Amino acid sequence: MRRNRRVLIALGLAFTLIAAACGSDDGDSSSSGSAAATTAAPATTAAPATTAAPATTAAPATTVAPEPEEVGTESDHLGDGSLGEIRVESGEEIQIRSLNAISGDVAFLGIPNQRGVELAVRDYGQIGGHDVTIGTGLDDLCSADGGQAAAQTIVADDDVVGVIGTSCSGAAAAAAPLISEAGMVMISGSNTSPSLTSDLAGTAGENNYPGYYRTAHNDLYQGAAAALFAYEVLGKSTAAAIHDGDPYTNGLAQAFADAFEAAGGTMTGFTAVNKGDTDMIPVLTEIAAGAPELLFFPIFQPEGDFIVQQARDVPGIESITLMAADGLLNSNYMALPETEGMYFSGPDIRYGTNSNQSTGQTAEGFLAAYSEEWGEDPAAPFWAHSYDATTLLLDAIAAASYDDGGTLVVDRAGVREYLGSVTDYAGIIGLMSCDGFGDCFGSRRHNHDGCRWFVELELPGGVGDRGHVLLGSGRALWGELQPVDGCDCCRRAGRL
Repeated sequence: MRRNRRVLIALGLAFTLIAAACGSDDGDSSSSGSAAATTAAPATTAAPATTAAPATTAAPATTVAPEPEEVGTESDHLGDGSLGEIRVESGEEIQIRSLNAISGDVAFLGIPNQRGVELAVRDYGQIGGHDVTIGTGLDDLCSADGGQAAAQTIVADDDVVGVIGTSCSGAAAAAAPLISEAGMVMISGSNTSPSLTSDLAGTAGENNYPGYYRTAHNDLYQGAAAALFAYEVLGKSTAAAIHDGDPYTNGLAQAFADAFEAAGGTMTGFTAVNKGDTDMIPVLTEIAAGAPELLFFPIFQPEGDFIVQQARDVPGIESITLMAADGLLNSNYMALPETEGMYFSGPDIRYGTNSNQSTGQTAEGFLAAYSEEWGEDPAAPFWAHSYDATTLLLDAIAAASYDDGGTLVVDRAGVREYLGSVTDYAGIIGLMSCDGFGDCFGSRRHNHDGCRWFVELELPGGVGDRGHVLLGSGRALWGELQPVDGCDCCRRAGRL
């Protein structure tokens, strides 16, 4: 039986929201078709097969070593020494770390992230004649406790320059202050909570710390895209939201609620479940009392499994439209039969011919290397963000370093200086520029054929790049796309 899942895609400033099939999107499939479809996903709620991958998987060896990245001189390297220096002696490796969720229910997200780091390190090659290593991959457990514990391990090693991670915003909120205090940097490929950077209007988030950056989008954009799609395209005037108290889930649910009400809709409920809950009937009954037309629940597994499996049993919401986000945008969750007909928001991984300016790698090349090394496609969508985050860090290290008689000297303040000044860096995900709060997401650089729903985001900080809802045919991520109710290659316009 063909299942009908609608995938609503949102990325940074330029949102591509894929909802259903009513046109052709074949023109962009050359580099993303392999990214879009996954191999036989398990039909159970157990963690996906990728969780069995060892956390310390070594990066595959290259047949032709990349040219070493040149470094500066003592007089022209970035940095003023105010945060200290790292001396990498002749024959020693430059130390960076990967901190991602590589065990448990969210390993589907963290394992592709870590593998993206490994491939980027391999593709990038040496810096000033020194190899780069991530050591043993660390686990953020997708929790505050996990993030804090791993960060304590990292900062105890004075040789570490920076970290790629975390996978989850809740882990980052606990890890970031420790990493910042140590003078290190942390760049995440999948954190999206606004609290980690800013409100996009000039006010820092409560968990924003110097030295924190991300290549993933700010959820103020994802929330707005999801809300406008629900209101403008699906025609829903009432909605409810469920979160689990985590900075990611709470922040995204609130962004959705604010944007939905700003568009003219009514939020009939906004509530939370606890991590570990299995009986969702009480909270779903609470939601049903408000009679919403749509339920948005941007949470993780396994709680997301229980919501979708139990929602149809609650009187009053048997036919409610269900929408989730990138925390559930994975092959394992979409294998659940109850997800048929759902909508999802998350990053659009159709990157066309985009290439990373530091390595020349494309999405097609990355996915081929990933499949060759690990025998599967990434189970979640932030692999390219982690790859680009890694090359940004490596470029920053090169710019902040100089050779002192065979010893590489890395200026910690220079690493931050470089990252804070990144403008139009070309990555697999598109062009990136880092703002003063660490948001480095950027504009998309490829086009799609097919139907588009254009939306211009006007936030307090200004009008963002135009994005669009693609109503394309074929497969998008792991869902078989079907027509949106009432939409036959329609075009609509909206403004937040």
